[in-house]
Order: sequence, then structure tokens, then C-alpha cells
Amino acid sequence: MAAAEQAVGRRARGGGGAARRAARSAVSFETARFIERNIPNFEILTDEAIEIIETNAETVLEEIGVAFVENPAALQRWREAGADVRGERVHIPRGLARKLCETAPSKFTQIARNPARNVEIGGNSLVLAPVYGPPFVRDRMGGRRYATMADFEMFVKLGYMSKWLHHSGGTVCEPTDIPVNKRHLDMLYAHMSLSDKPYMGSVTEPVRALDSIEMSKILFGADVVDQNCVMTSLININSPLTFDSVMMGALEHYAAAGQACIISPFIVGGAMAPVSVAGTLTQVLAEVMAGVAYSQLVRPGAPAIFGAFVTSIDMNSGAPTFGTPEASQITYGAGQLARRLNLPYRSAGSFNGSKLPDAQAAYETANSLNAGLLSGVNFMLHACGWLEGGLVASPEKFVMDADQLGVLHKLAEGVPVDENAQAMDALREVGPGGHFLGCAHTQANYSTAFWRTGVLDYKPYETWSEEGGRATDALAAVKLDRMLADYQQPMLDPAIDEALKAYMAEKKAAMPDAFI
Repeated sequence: MAAAEQAVGRRARGGGGAARRAARSAVSFETARFIERNIPNFEILTDEAIEIIETNAETVLEEIGVAFVENPAALQRWREAGADVRGERVHIPRGLARKLCETAPSKFTQIARNPARNVEIGGNSLVLAPVYGPPFVRDRMGGRRYATMADFEMFVKLGYMSKWLHHSGGTVCEPTDIPVNKRHLDMLYAHMSLSDKPYMGSVTEPVRALDSIEMSKILFGADVVDQNCVMTSLININSPLTFDSVMMGALEHYAAAGQACIISPFIVGGAMAPVSVAGTLTQVLAEVMAGVAYSQLVRPGAPAIFGAFVTSIDMNSGAPTFGTPEASQITYGAGQLARRLNLPYRSAGSFNGSKLPDAQAAYETANSLNAGLLSGVNFMLHACGWLEGGLVASPEKFVMDADQLGVLHKLAEGVPVDENAQAMDALREVGPGGHFLGCAHTQANYSTAFWRTGVLDYKPYETWSEEGGRATDALAAVKLDRMLADYQQPMLDPAIDEALKAYMAEKKAAMPDAFI
């Protein structure tokens, strides 16, 4: 792109001084480091159950096969790898997919434009990212409506300012006021300019994945992108057992560029997978192994994440349900299967089916978040802001969830037993019948002794009543307004900013608007 190349040329001549000035004047908000678990994972599957599921998944791949539709290049790659390709259906010999998965790294680092925000994905880590994909927004003032680019920018700002959120995410809502074929450019630019946390790339068309890579090269430099993971992107499998050309086209570009892909079946139990937990886990494992294996056929060593987005269906209404015990069982079980493959694991989130940020939303969200922590999830998409089965992004729910993510950080620390934690001096000082409020140990530790909410109300009834008797969503709205009022944009090298805008302008000018 000529305009973008000219701007990059200007950056090369004069960007260094601008970058140093930007660094000196940058405004930064506190962000907790990604979680490193000091607690064990909960393992729900017995050794026998794991063996059965893994054996059955291999049978699915070999006997039933998986479809790679409208993608002759993928079929040829599989033929060359030794698969039996019949039409568009690929039958993968027993053990081949698992063997191919071995070249995917067990953990990797995704870098951010602010190195302090870099995240490690895999091992004992847990990286939290916001809601992804809702076409609607609901807030206390405007109710439920189609999302706009202004909403998108608001969510990016909230994500940037949320202490317990490590990642800016991707399509935090779908800005329907921007043409479909151009909005990915605006969304990427918002993540790049309004936040300095890591972000996700576009997957809705293969060419949009290429745009994501090119814009990332402008932001980081081509050499940095060639040698590092700067994007994590969501590649959904069209369950059951179908890999469509759009998602696979995006995967091919990202894998070839060494960028990370979440290979994630999109499962609604009873509709897109069996109603049983073991049957669903069998399908999930088969689909993930095929997808990760294919990414390694494109480029051995490309980062890949074992994804599991799983919910069930209400057999009366047909609506998806969230926060259910079966979903937790699948989340726990998939974590075990991911670790057996030595792959990072993505699952869980602030899932709920409620229309409002109410008790149903809180119960279902808590169930899902805690299952994600205990199941060993390494990358948690949808960690805050989700309502109505993912159709709606809510700023108040975003703030409430982002506050509760601090609980996951605290739980993941485990229980220390160093000399200070043992508190023997406090027990000796107070003795029988006393109290600990004034003892030396309490005075030394009170400021960090307990996790503190930034939203929930613990005041006496009288104080709460005098302040208006506000419900939790009203308290979240107050914090929301304060956060947006306090927001300050992180500095970006002006030459880089100019190059990004030039790339976007040239791409947009080259095609007419399309809203389908």
C-alpha cells in the first residue's frame, strides 16, 4: 500500500524521537499480571474414562472423518500427510492427528505494544479476555440496541482500564454502523490505539486475517511480527466435524505467519453434539485434534490453543443454557484432554443466558468462571461483559465481571504458609478471649489481608439506604461513568498512527461498502 509505505518511511526517519517522547508522557493504568496458578487442577475424568474418550475420538477421525469444505489446498495437504481423502471428507489414520499436534508449543508468549502487558499462554497461566462477538449492547440508559463503533471503543477503553483483565480481546461487540467488509479495520485500530494490551485478529474472511497481519506489522514492525506472536485469533469449527473455508482460510494465514489460533469447536449439546458429557468430549477432542493438526501442516510450530466452547440446550424451548453442571463437567474434562495433548487450553467465561445483569446472570457467571479456574484454562475469552447467551454485551455487566475477576486472582494464589502467614505471633499476642483487630500482625497486614471489591456494597443498611439503596448494576454504572471520565489514551508513536490510518484509508477506498 503506497500511502502506508510512505508513512512507514517517515517513521523510520523520525519515529524514534517521537516514540521516546510518547513513552515519557504515556499514561498507564494498573493491570495485574496474568494469573499463575498455585492450586491444583480439578480432574473429573478417571484414567479409564480418558482412555475411552481418546480411543473413541481416534475412531471418529478414522471411520467417520471430518469435512474440509470448499478447500482443495487443505485436502491436498491432508493427502500428502497420509490421510484418506474421499471427496471433501478427510479420514485421518489412528494416531496421525495426535502426532501432528506434537509440534505445537505447550506455551507461548503473546507480546503487547507495552511490554509490561505481555502474556504467557499455557502451563499454569490464566489470561483473561473480554466478551467477543455480540451484535447487541444493553445498558441502563438505552436498553437493548444494535452495537455501534462508539460502543466498541467504549468497551476497549473499559478493558484497558480494568485491573484484572489482561487482554483487550477482539470483537468485543459487532459495530453494525460500519460496513461489514470494512469494520475489521476500525476494530483493530481501536485495540491498537485505545489500549496497549494484547489483542486478537479478524477471522471473518481470510483477507481480513491478512489485514490484521499487515496492520500488526505496521504497529510492531515486520521483523517483530515474523519472530513473535502478536495476535491470538478465534477459529471456530462448524460442529459437528466440519471445517469451513472461511475459518480455515484465516487459520492458514495466521499459522503461516506464526500467529496463535484458538481451535475451538462451537458446541451446543443436544444440537451440535451428543447430549452426553462423554459423547460431547469425544467430539470436541476429535475436532480439536484435526484443527490443530491442520495448523501444523501449514506451519509446524505455529502456536495453537485447544478450545472448548460448550453449552447445553433447553429441551423445552431450544434456547442455549449456561452455567449448568454438564457444562462444568465438560470444561473440567476438556482441560484434562488438553493437558494430555500438551496444548494450552481455552474455555469458560462469564457465560449466562440472562437478559439482564441480575441474579441469574451472577449465578451462571460464577459457576462458569470458577469452573474455568479449576479446570486449568489458560486463555479465558468472554471473561466479562456477556449477557443473553452472547447476543448482548453489557457495560454494567462488564464492570461487575471485571471486578469479580479479582477473586480468581486471589484464589489462584493458593494458601501461603510462610512465617507471616502462620501468624503464630498474633496467636501468642492475643491469647484466649482477646481480639485480633489491634494486634501487631493485623496492623502489619491489614492493607493486603483480604481481597477488596471495587463495585459491591458492604456498607451498613442505614448508609446504603441513605445513598439511594442502589442495586449492584446501579453501583456498576457509577463506576463505569467514573472509569470513562478518567480514561486517558496510551500514547502511540505518531508515525505509526499515521501509517495505520493510511493503510485503513487505502483499503477502504479500494472497495465499495457492503453490509452483508
